[in-house]
Amino acid sequence: MLKKVLLVLLLAWCPSAAAGTILVFGDSLAAAYGIGAGEGWVTLLEQRLREKDFDYTVANASISGETTSGGAARIEEAVRRTQPSIVILALGSNDGLRGLPVAQMKENLARMVRVAKSGGSRVLLIGNRMPPNYGRKYTEEFEQAFAEVAKAQRVPLVPFMLQGVAGNRAYFLADNLHPTAAAQPIILETVWPGLAPLLDAKGDAKVGARARAR
Repeated sequence: MLKKVLLVLLLAWCPSAAAGTILVFGDSLAAAYGIGAGEGWVTLLEQRLREKDFDYTVANASISGETTSGGAARIEEAVRRTQPSIVILALGSNDGLRGLPVAQMKENLARMVRVAKSGGSRVLLIGNRMPPNYGRKYTEEFEQAFAEVAKAQRVPLVPFMLQGVAGNRAYFLADNLHPTAAAQPIILETVWPGLAPLLDAKGDAKVGARARAR
């Protein structure tokens, strides 16, 4: 119930002053789980946009524990409420951790991309990987799924959200699943190259031009 209340409050806030909204639609890896809300990479992204004079508001509709099935069930409402120019889709990790079918995950990801695009949003898909103890077949299929969806739906892909973080125990909380505050700037540096080209697209060209001229 608390999650639903928080989500309703978040989505009800739909700023109109900014040139556009970036909707981050993910799970605990985007929800700053286990660290301060202001320390997560999504907050750091908002700070970077301001520093670079990009006139965007960031709406974080990420929910800890969310699967692609849950995301597929709520994305229409999220897109309708926030009317984003860009959607950063960062779901799938919990599907993998639960060993859910990769084919189902791909279908859900594709559906979310289509919903976002149908609302006029540009989409950045964020991929992830599973540890080797899930078996070679599953881990390979899981990793490849993001690339296959990105290619089929013609959207850019960041192949691995935890690039530069995974494998370094110092960057994880005690659960060995969720990144620490120290890892968040690294995650932002991984996401940024995929996002930056979208900021200058279509109706945001004037915003991007102002940022480049600064």
